[in-house]
Amino acid sequence: MNILGINCFSHDTSACLLSGGEPVAFAEEERFLRTKHTKAFPDKAVSYCLEEGGLETGDIDYVAFTYRPVLDYSRAFRDFLRRFPFSAKRFAVQTAVDSMLLYRARDFKKRYGYRGKLVFVGHHDAHAASGYYPSGFEEAAILSIDRGGDYLSTLLCKGTGDRISTIKKIRNPHSVGSLYTAVTEYLGFTPNSGEGKVMGLAPYGDPELLDEFRKIVELKPDGDFKLDLSYFRYSATRFQVSDKFERIFGPPRLPESEMERGYENIARTLQEVTEEIALHMCRYLYEQAGSKNLCIAGGVGLNSVMNARLFRELPFEDIFIQPSANDAGTALGAALWVEHMVLGRPRKYTMIHPYYGPGYTDEEMLECIRKRKARYSRVDDPGAFAAEALAEGKIVGWFQGRMEMGPRALGNRSILADTRRKDMKDILNREVKHREGFRPFAPTILVEEGAVYFDDYYPAPFMLLVLPIKKEKQEVIPAVVHMDETGRLQTLDGSANPEYRHLIEKFRELTGVPVVLNTSFNIRGEPIVMTPDDALNCYFFTGIDTLVLGNYVLEKEL
Repeated sequence: MNILGINCFSHDTSACLLSGGEPVAFAEEERFLRTKHTKAFPDKAVSYCLEEGGLETGDIDYVAFTYRPVLDYSRAFRDFLRRFPFSAKRFAVQTAVDSMLLYRARDFKKRYGYRGKLVFVGHHDAHAASGYYPSGFEEAAILSIDRGGDYLSTLLCKGTGDRISTIKKIRNPHSVGSLYTAVTEYLGFTPNSGEGKVMGLAPYGDPELLDEFRKIVELKPDGDFKLDLSYFRYSATRFQVSDKFERIFGPPRLPESEMERGYENIARTLQEVTEEIALHMCRYLYEQAGSKNLCIAGGVGLNSVMNARLFRELPFEDIFIQPSANDAGTALGAALWVEHMVLGRPRKYTMIHPYYGPGYTDEEMLECIRKRKARYSRVDDPGAFAAEALAEGKIVGWFQGRMEMGPRALGNRSILADTRRKDMKDILNREVKHREGFRPFAPTILVEEGAVYFDDYYPAPFMLLVLPIKKEKQEVIPAVVHMDETGRLQTLDGSANPEYRHLIEKFRELTGVPVVLNTSFNIRGEPIVMTPDDALNCYFFTGIDTLVLGNYVLEKEL
C-alpha cells in the first residue's frame, strides 16, 4: 500500500510517501526552491518522494491532501453569519481558497496522470495523526495546537490503538497561534516565521504586563478559552493587533529597529500567557483522555518552552513531539490518517529518526566540489576530524546522509561549534548566521549524559524541549546556556545517527565534554541547506571555518 501525503495550500508545503505503513521519504518544497515557508505546490517534493520510493504515479494507491474544503466552507459560512458584516470579506476569501484547493487536486490528477483515489483529511486530524501514530504509545492524549486550519485552532483528542477520537474542538478566531503570530508581527518580526525569535527573546524580559495581558484571554471551565477580539483586527487574511492593543501596550516595533526593554517584556508576557492557556487546555485533556502519555503537534507545538512546562507541571509521564510539528508535518499525518483511520490497517511504525530527505553519494559531493575548483582533502573518519576541528575552536559545517525533516537541524545539515567558548554565541550570530544577537543556540548531548547536565531531564531527540541546565555545568557549556539558564537540547542515542554520535564521542574524548553546539546549516532568511551545492554556498559566504561534506573536507586559511 503506497500513500502520498501532500500539504499544498498553506505555508511550508511538503510531501510524504508512506509505503507499507512506514515513511519512505519526506521533504519540504522550500528546500528545493530555496524560499523559506513557501506556499508553492510541492511538485519537487512529490517528485523526490516518488524517486526515493522507486515508484511512478500509477503505483500510488491514495493521495491524501491535508485540507477538507467542504468542511472548511461550512464552518466559514457559520462564522460569516455570526460576525456579519465584518466576516464578509473573510468568507469570500475562504470560498476562493476552497475553490483553489479543489482546482489543485484536479490539476494534480491531470498533470501527474493520476487515476487513483484522493482523500481530503482535516488539517487538525492530520496534525493529530502526525503526533500520535509515530509515537510508539499504545494510547495517548493528543494536543493539536495551531494558528488555524478547517476553521479550528485547536483539537484535543485521544489515541487508542489504531484509532483517534475527538474530545474537544476550539474554533477560530480563538487561537493561541493567532495570538502569538499577531504579537510576533507587533514586535517587528515576520508572522508565520518569526515566532521562534519571540520565544528566544522572551527570557530577556520580565512578565510585568501579565495582569493586563490576561484580560485578553478568558479561560473556560471545560478547557476552552476565548480571546477578547477587541484587541485584534480579525480580517480576511490577517490576525493583527488593534488600535486598542496599541493604546494599552504602546506602538509596534519597526522591523530591524533597536530592541527596547518594553518589547522584551511583551515577548516574555506573551510567552507566559501562551503557556497558561496551554496548561489550562491540557489539564482538561488529561482528565478526559485518562492517559499518562502526551503527544503534541501543530505549529505552536514547536514552542519547546511551552512543551517542557506542560510536561513538568502536569501528571503526564511520557511525551512525544515529532520534529515537523508545523504544517509541513501534516503531509506525514494525512498519509498516516488514511493508513489507519480510513483503511483500518494496524500500526507498526515508531519514529526513531528524522532523516527522510534527500541524500547524496560521495561521487555527487565530489563533483560539486570540483565544479567550484575548491581545494579539498578526503578523510576516512569525518566524525573524528570534525571533533578535532571543534576542539580547536573552529566552526564546522556538517553535511552527512539524508536531510532531516522539520525546521531544526538534527545532525545531518548542521553547523557545529564548541560549547565551551562563551563568545561563540556572538561569533555565530554575527559572522555565520547574520541574525539578531539575542538568538540562542542549542546543545546536542549524548543521551546517557543528559541527566548530568540538565535538571528535570527527559530525552529530547528532536530538540523540542527546553530544560534547565545544572548550575555547575553552565560554566562548562556557556555557548548554549540561554538567558534564563536553560537549553533547548537534542539528545542522541546510538541508533538514530551513528556518525553524529561518533563525532560527539570523539569530542568528549578530546575535551571531557559530551555536548556540541548545533544550529541549522543556513543563514538568516534562508531554508536549511539540502544539496552539496547549498552547503558550499553557505560555507563560502559565511564565517564557517571547515566544511565536512561526507568524507570530503574543505578548510579556510585562518
